[in-house]
Amino acid sequence: MKKKIRVLVVDDSALVLKILTTALNLTDDLEVVGTATDPFMAREKIKTLNPDVLTLDVEMPRMDGISFLGNLMRLRPMPVVMISTLTSKGSEVTLNALELGAVDFIAKPSASLQGNIEEFAREVQEKVRAAAGARVQPLEKPLVAAVAAKPSGIRSSTVFKHMIAIGASTGGTEAIKAVLMGLPADCPPIVITQHIPSQFSASYARRLNDTCAMNVSEASHNSPILSGHAYIAPGDQHLQIFKTNGKYVCKLSSGERVNRHRPAVDVLFDSVIEHADKSAIGVILTGMGADGAQGLLRMYEHGCYTIAQDEASSVVWGMPGSAVNLGAADEVLPLSKIAARLLQAPRADRGRRSSQ
Repeated sequence: MKKKIRVLVVDDSALVLKILTTALNLTDDLEVVGTATDPFMAREKIKTLNPDVLTLDVEMPRMDGISFLGNLMRLRPMPVVMISTLTSKGSEVTLNALELGAVDFIAKPSASLQGNIEEFAREVQEKVRAAAGARVQPLEKPLVAAVAAKPSGIRSSTVFKHMIAIGASTGGTEAIKAVLMGLPADCPPIVITQHIPSQFSASYARRLNDTCAMNVSEASHNSPILSGHAYIAPGDQHLQIFKTNGKYVCKLSSGERVNRHRPAVDVLFDSVIEHADKSAIGVILTGMGADGAQGLLRMYEHGCYTIAQDEASSVVWGMPGSAVNLGAADEVLPLSKIAARLLQAPRADRGRRSSQ
């Protein structure tokens, strides 16, 4: 019999403890081995119960969840899924947690349990399963630290004629940051779909803009797509590119979910195939599930150059792994080498493949 994934649930709310425990114990492969109502109790239960995954609330008595997470990732790195509030303050705290090494986050259930409780339970189960298999980085060696310094020798007069489209999910907020930090201010135009709630995407774009050399913004409808800029899909809206009067623009839509996601990576990649030329580069980074894998394959078959993040550097090798298994990637690269490759706009292999 397959060993169950052992989960410790940490939250000062009795109701939330009950909801999470019930959701996790509904399955055959997950088991709540204990609960804790504050970080000090959690610390002792981690020692005695040795859980595989921790779910962690942010606001708790005696020590806040972020402080506890920082200590945990330094002293005993383990997969952590944050329980977050979908507020402006909650988005900032959650993004801090992801920077510290949390694998993922789940929106805290409301007291009235409005919405689909079955959908909430499924999300909890899926994210805890993914976290159990995630590659957790110790805090003293964060993922971004492994990325090479920003490429030198790129002059401001450089004109990039290729567009870059990036898709990511679980672990993607930090992976995208790592890639963008390796690119110069005059980088090629970049369009990005990261699975993220609508309350978080603007905060995430602002953080990237403060950190990276290029201009980073949340995409807006009909905004021009320019070199030296990266555009993040707003949470809960699909991002596509269109060509109008010879210039590229962002298009947003609230259409049906694709692969259970909005924004969806496949939607972005398919728009690149339709409206950009074959010089476009598609990149799929760490993430749970398979969104973007088919789209990357279509980009590959169209003649675009395609890159998938390798398994060793991915937090969760679901999306890039699916793309690799489909034969959709020209190259499978560690995160630390993707930025430099994006500046090369490789043509030789693309020309060879299209002539076959």
